Formats: sequence, C-alpha cells, structure tokens
Amino acid sequence: MEQFSVKVKIFVACCIILFAGCSRKIQAPLSKGEQPQVAEPETPVTPQTEEPVLPPDEEEKPTQRTMVAAELVDDYLALLEGKTIALLVNHTSTIGGLHLADSLQRRGINIKAIFAPEHGFRGTAADGEKIADGKDPQTGISVISLYGKKRAPSKEDLEGIDYLIFDVQDVGTRFYTYISTMHYAMEACARYGVKFMVLDRPNPNGHFVDGPVRKTGYESFVGLHPIPVVHGMTVGEYAQMINGEGWLPDSLHCDLKVILCKNYDHNTPYSLPIKPSPNLPNMTAIYLYPSICYFEGTNVSIGRGTNKQFQVLGSPGFPKGDFEFTPVPMPGSVNPPLQGQLCHGYDLSAIPPDSLRAVGRIDLSYLLDYYRNFPDTANFFLKTLYFDKLAGSDQLRHQIIAGKSEAEIRESWQADLAVFKAVRRKYLLYGDFE
Repeated sequence: MEQFSVKVKIFVACCIILFAGCSRKIQAPLSKGEQPQVAEPETPVTPQTEEPVLPPDEEEKPTQRTMVAAELVDDYLALLEGKTIALLVNHTSTIGGLHLADSLQRRGINIKAIFAPEHGFRGTAADGEKIADGKDPQTGISVISLYGKKRAPSKEDLEGIDYLIFDVQDVGTRFYTYISTMHYAMEACARYGVKFMVLDRPNPNGHFVDGPVRKTGYESFVGLHPIPVVHGMTVGEYAQMINGEGWLPDSLHCDLKVILCKNYDHNTPYSLPIKPSPNLPNMTAIYLYPSICYFEGTNVSIGRGTNKQFQVLGSPGFPKGDFEFTPVPMPGSVNPPLQGQLCHGYDLSAIPPDSLRAVGRIDLSYLLDYYRNFPDTANFFLKTLYFDKLAGSDQLRHQIIAGKSEAEIRESWQADLAVFKAVRRKYLLYGDFE
C-alpha cells in the first residue's frame, strides 16, 4: 500500500511538470478584441538585418539595367534587312562581348564598309595618330579611316550604301573628337543621299552642362560647334542638334534615325564596360577629363605615357604635391609630352569615381592652383595656343593670367550656357537632370 502511494505521488508530480511545460505552448482562447501573441522560437535563428521601411510612394524598386541601342536588335533589324550598309564604329561598338559588325553579319546583313574614327577600328592608335585604310581580318570587310587622309566618307565610299550606322561610345565633351567625326559623316550622307542611323549610347558625363561655349573664329576638330565643353547630350541627341540647328553646310539636312537606349535618363550613372580610347582607362579618368583636359594645352603632363592617364598632374620642378612620375612611350601614347622627364605634382587616381561624378561641374581649381604655383608662368601655356582651341576662345587663358577667381570665371560663362541649355532642350530624347 505504501509502495502504491509513492507511485501515485510520482505520477502526479510528472503530470504537473508536463502540464506546466505545455501551458507555455497552448494559449487560452482569445477574448474579443484581444491580439494574438507570437511564441518565441525555441531554436536559435540567423539574425536578420533590419531594413528601414519606406512609405508606399518611396518604396525601393528593382534597378533596371541600362541597355545600349545596339542591344535592342528588334528596334532596328527590320530597317536593315535587304539593305547594303556601312558602319562607323570602333572597339566600343559591342553587344555584350560581340562586336556589332559580327552581330549584323550573323543576322545576314550586308556590310560593305567599316569607317573608323580617331584611335582606329580597334581603338589602339595614339592620340592624334593618323590611321591608314585596311581590312578587318575577322570579317574581311574594308576599313576606311576617317582620321588620316580624310575626315569624311567620299562619294565613292558611299556608293551603293543604303544606311551608314554610327555606334561609338562618347564621353560628352566638345573636344572628344567622335562627335566631330559624326558631323562629317552626316554631312557626307546628306550630300550623297544615304540614310544615317545612330545606335545611341549613354553619356557618362550627361548629368550636367558646363564650361565656356566655343566662340566664332575658334572652329577646329576639337571644337566644331558653338557648344560648351560639357554638352550633356547623348550622340543621338547631339546628331539631332546638328541637323536641327543647321550646322551642316550648304543647307544640307541628313536623313537621320536614332535608336534609343533603354532604362536611361540624364540622371542615370553609367560605367563604361570598355575604355573609350587608350588614354581614358577607367571612370576616374572619364570624370576628371572635362576638368583637366585643358592641361593638354600647357607644359604640364596629365599622365600620358603612364598607367594613370588623365589621373595625375605633374611637371619638372613643380614645387607642390607629393607624387612623381616619368612619362615613357607606350601603346596609345608613342610620344607623350615631357617624355623621359621626372614630373612632380599630384596623383588624383585615388579619388572615388562616385565623388567625382557628384561634383556635377567642371572643377577649375586644378588649373588655377597649378598656374599660381608654376615656377615659370610665362611658359605655362604652349606657344601653339592649343589651350585656346580646347577652351573655345582666348578668354579663359587671359582670365587665368589676370588672376581671376573660379567664381568670376564661371560667372562669365552663364549667359552663353543659358542660351545653349534652351537650344539643347529641344533635342533631348531622355529625361533631363533638371
């Protein structure tokens, strides 16, 4: 009997323990209006990073990849089928890893000729280097240089051509010569009855407009049109401006078709997948280019003949900065300025590209600071006055010599910039930055 009593007690104790454990998992029925409680998990879980909750109108949307026009084959292929075409292209004219010429040939499009701008079809020729005609070994198509004996296709070059297609990556500055080549190609097409198609590409410097507008009397291949240094347009938009503003001679008008990019506007950051020319190797150089290309008209090196092109500033005997380099011949720069001379100055290559892009204007501080500290200001500018061609007039050079501040110089640009912006607005094909 005593043993039975002990067993009963043990059984009762076990029941109490079991009931207590279950009570943590089973809740009583909820009374009306009472909110349920969620039980804590009994096993550890991986911590989750808490993300801010945005109001409904500010919810994050998935980023859509910007697509260059060449990728959008369905937008232009039907126009080319059964036609004879020519291409004005270079190494940047790709669809992913495939060149446009190869893509069109695979689709049965008849390509009669390839025209090449500065730096050549393969993009390896040095700045200013004249390029000879040739033949592309991969496609067997004749390659005709537009940066050698001539700047525009001849009547014979375009004979039998229905469409000339332009697909070249630009960087959005007046002195980058691809837009000048496009002008002369449009002129030839207008003169000889050939249609001109632009496969558009984003402008990495298309998020602002800035700099002095080129004045009459300073026309050159690095300043063909009366536009500011940074024009803020894609090549497709710019082609429309060439046509619409009557910049082609003899009242010519080009039969123009622009194929648009997708998921792009003038606020869209765009990192170039391929360097657009030998001396613009990365986005840091591309964003610095509008501000420091002026140095090409001075006795200061911007890094041609080094692996930091357009990312360094230096000259022999310069008293400031803590960086030294010596320009030497190399692919893309066979005879660099200040070749073989030890240059002292600044290394800008560590500046994050995003911070350079965020500036959103030409930074004159590099130029003004260097001039003020140059040991021989009488010989700062090249005697050729190439600086004036880059700037679009002699005004900026005289302002620097006179000791004008950046604010004073920038103020002198504003009236012309306002006029240009009003004209530019007529030809935009994408949402603007302002």
